Amino acid sequence: MAAGNGITGILFDKDGTLLDYAKSWVPVNYELARIAARGDERLARVLLQAGGMDPDTGHVAPDSLLAAGNTVEIATGMVEAGAPFTVEELTTLFDGLFAQSADYAVPVTDLGAFFAALHAKGYRLGVASSDNERSIRETAKRFGFENYLHYVAGYDSGYGVKPQPGMVLGFCAATGLAPAQVAVVGDNNHDMHMGRNAGVGMTIAVLTGTGSRQSLAEASDHCLADITELEAVL
Repeated sequence: MAAGNGITGILFDKDGTLLDYAKSWVPVNYELARIAARGDERLARVLLQAGGMDPDTGHVAPDSLLAAGNTVEIATGMVEAGAPFTVEELTTLFDGLFAQSADYAVPVTDLGAFFAALHAKGYRLGVASSDNERSIRETAKRFGFENYLHYVAGYDSGYGVKPQPGMVLGFCAATGLAPAQVAVVGDNNHDMHMGRNAGVGMTIAVLTGTGSRQSLAEASDHCLADITELEAVL
């Protein structure tokens, strides 16, 4: 089916969109910094701050490295801030950590039921994340929505990285849809700009991640509390 606005495909971000960012990723960020600092507590605080996270409160700044960066970008930023690794070494360590983190992720809603309902209405569905593809698939499997996905893209899937349009265009190629038939749903401006760069029909921001209504207002067509409000705008 097509919504009244012609939207027939929905491409979701993962972290902060399908998963509650603070509950799922703030603990991972602390572990990430500990790994990157080789256990040096002072350096770990420096690395968290370089990534955009307050080491005392756990608040992550909108569109910061930890909010929107892919694994290579985060590893690069950490090395530049003093992590005693090469970017390649740290990328490998982070990818392993992120894949395991699916076991501790906290969903925004019952994702199996959420995707089943959208699938039953005929929408083509995908996930495009700055995380690695393995982590996305582990998350989809854990929360029971892998069978409803027509497309999965991580930073390492060959479609480019956000905010480039490649992940959206890959979704279009996989589903046969035109960009104007696609809605991109995400929690930060990398998602919104990716959608705009690809010429999608709608960009939808949610507030379960690191973005705020103020930070997301310019690049989004709609700003929702969370994905459970999605059908109201479709």
